[in-house]
Amino acid sequence: MSDKIPFDFDEYIRQSEPGKQQKGYIWQTAIGLQDVDGLKPSEYLIETAKKNIDGDITLEEANDLIHSYYKSKTARLDVENRTEEADKVSARIAQILSEDAFVFSPNQLIAIHRRLFDGIYKFAGTIRDYNISKKEWILKGKSVVYAGADTIKDTMKYDFDLEKSFDYSALSIDESIKHITGFIANMWQIHPFGEGNTRTTAVFAIKYLRSLGFNVTNTLFADNSWYFRNALVRANYADIQKGIFEDKTFLERFFRNLLLDEQNELKNRYLIIGADLSTTEIIGDNEKIGDKKSAINKRTKQAILVYMKGKEFVKARDVAEAINLKPSRTRDYLGELVKEGLIISEGSNRNRIYRIKK
Repeated sequence: MSDKIPFDFDEYIRQSEPGKQQKGYIWQTAIGLQDVDGLKPSEYLIETAKKNIDGDITLEEANDLIHSYYKSKTARLDVENRTEEADKVSARIAQILSEDAFVFSPNQLIAIHRRLFDGIYKFAGTIRDYNISKKEWILKGKSVVYAGADTIKDTMKYDFDLEKSFDYSALSIDESIKHITGFIANMWQIHPFGEGNTRTTAVFAIKYLRSLGFNVTNTLFADNSWYFRNALVRANYADIQKGIFEDKTFLERFFRNLLLDEQNELKNRYLIIGADLSTTEIIGDNEKIGDKKSAINKRTKQAILVYMKGKEFVKARDVAEAINLKPSRTRDYLGELVKEGLIISEGSNRNRIYRIKK
């Protein structure tokens, strides 16, 4: 799936006056977010957005034009209906992101969903009353465990109350971003609506980050919306039996790029479970591996220990096969676990075996 939008907004924004650039970023984000559900806007929407950026029409007029455009079409194919959704939701996101008003509460999240999908989904702004699961390609067909329908309201209230009372004043910027990453991941995992959860979460997150004083005026959501969604999936999926744990490091890299203008590599292929966990491949070039034990190292060691649990002994090649790791890296990790006193090794070379230390 491509994260690119069908118009070179970057060039258009660069050539615009400063006052127009803000509008350009808003539209770029609004249109790019449609990619999380595989939707693409029409040329008519692009042209309407350009008119607003140039100051020829207001955002309200842009929304009215999109509404009138589809109201005048008497017969539409299913494919066109999805384009209609992309166009209308893009215009509505642009409208919401242009407004300063924001209240940190579950009701604000619900109100955003209602505004985005009114007239598109019958359940717009309504908490789902049924359980859901979604097959994810990065999970090889598995699904995140979403909140049960009977717990959604209580879970939302708990998470929002906890975040509202949280004190950021004593945290460093790194600690703040880590905490924000956790909150956004938990909020998305609730998945309170039947559809449109990721777009609603993204709009809420942008508004919330602005209320905290962060400048989120850049193209990251537009260019990496599909990565954003997949990172949310990985942040909320675990299969302990197979040595797979919830991993928020991918999402944290996204937010570090967004808020600190870092250039961490955001590759969807790294999010696939069973992908090569070699540190040199999965960690971006901008991270210094030697500074501290990375989250990837910790996760890999956990996976090895989970695999070894209950087994009399294992060989390096068994571990490499089980967690899809290169043999040379597997031996490195096993060596580190031996030094840490968590496992013991016996024998030498190809006959070496490893046991969990009792």
